[in-house]
Amino acid sequence: MIWREKRVLLIILGLLLAANTIYFFTYRVRYQSRLDDREAELTQKQEQLEQAHAARLRAERRYQNYQKIEQDVNRVFDEHWATQTERLTPLIGEVKRLTAASNMTPPSYAFDRSQAVGVAASRRRSAPIGATEVGIAFGVEGTYEQMRRLINLLELSRQFVIIDRISLAAREGQNLALTLHLKTLFRDEKPVASKRL
Repeated sequence: MIWREKRVLLIILGLLLAANTIYFFTYRVRYQSRLDDREAELTQKQEQLEQAHAARLRAERRYQNYQKIEQDVNRVFDEHWATQTERLTPLIGEVKRLTAASNMTPPSYAFDRSQAVGVAASRRRSAPIGATEVGIAFGVEGTYEQMRRLINLLELSRQFVIIDRISLAAREGQNLALTLHLKTLFRDEKPVASKRL
């Protein structure tokens, strides 16, 4: 019989077959393990990509919000925080229009002006902020409803105006005497060198 004569060769071939089978299964297990690792890595990279994409979208939204805020600040700076030359006359016109709308026209107006200062939190000192504070004072007489209407119109005005002081006194009958002091801020023509507050 042939297998007895070629026993050494058949044993060698059997050992090679066993070794190949063991190598094949070991390689397959290792290959599957590497494939699983690659799939896990791919999933992780896809999650990182999605997170980066979401972060990019958030950053773009933040940047768009920043641009909108910058436009709003510039609009406020140019329209409501304008210089005295640019905004004083429209402000006086607005105050006169609102007093006329309340059926109360003051006989005269008084104006005052001072340098606006901010308080530095760290030093507790006043420092100029590059703005001028202008006050408008006037007195009117009328009914309580007229007073409320005037104050409401001043608070709803599109002009940047603050009711600083108010005093009320009774007159004969239903009439009241109202003294108002309004103030507003105007940006200085030549801005003060910026100081940190």
